[in-house]
Amino acid sequence: MEKRTIELVQSSFEKIAPIAETAAKIFYDKLFELDSDLEKLFPTANPEAMKGQGNKLMTMLASAVAGLTNLDKLIPILENLGKNHVSYNVEASHYDTVGAALLETLSIGLGEDFTPEVKEAWTDTYTVMASVMKTAAYGEVV
Repeated sequence: MEKRTIELVQSSFEKIAPIAETAAKIFYDKLFELDSDLEKLFPTANPEAMKGQGNKLMTMLASAVAGLTNLDKLIPILENLGKNHVSYNVEASHYDTVGAALLETLSIGLGEDFTPEVKEAWTDTYTVMASVMKTAAYGEVV
């Protein structure tokens, strides 16, 4: 992963971190808007549980973003995360929806700071992370 890509992702995530709770809500709203069937995978009827789910999401994202400078350490974590998500009934196709929801969330959260260069950096980063997770979970994924 290129140094500039890592810098863009990390610096833009620093701007999202202060609004983590709001960003998580935007993310899940977008995710369910893109694919309402995914709601059955989450405790949507329980607002406190969804808040906790949002905290998990933002904590995981923060760790992954911080870990971009040490991919040797990050990759096994992503592999385990991918394997664990199989037990939550996550399918390989869901990763595309999650990626789209993430980009929309970043666009809203960053506003004019979500430049084409930042979008490309996040797209590239998410693609790599999702690929590692899917390959660990499902084997070779195209």
